[in-house]
Amino acid sequence: MAKCSFCGNQIEAGTGKMFIFNTGKINYFCSRKCETNLLSLKRKPLETAWTQEYRREHKKGVKKETKP
Repeated sequence: MAKCSFCGNQIEAGTGKMFIFNTGKINYFCSRKCETNLLSLKRKPLETAWTQEYRREHKKGVKKETKP
């Protein structure tokens, strides 16, 4: 299974879209929302709050480790 190039979510088999550039680079998208944000609006995943990369970078939704 492929990961979405914008949001980082797993794409189920038989869904999503594969976009191939003239250079040979391949991007996978889980939804039209992700495709539009990356290609048309030229947004970066680190600046979009609902993406996996943003959550990882800003440590949102990550439990803090405690020492025993």
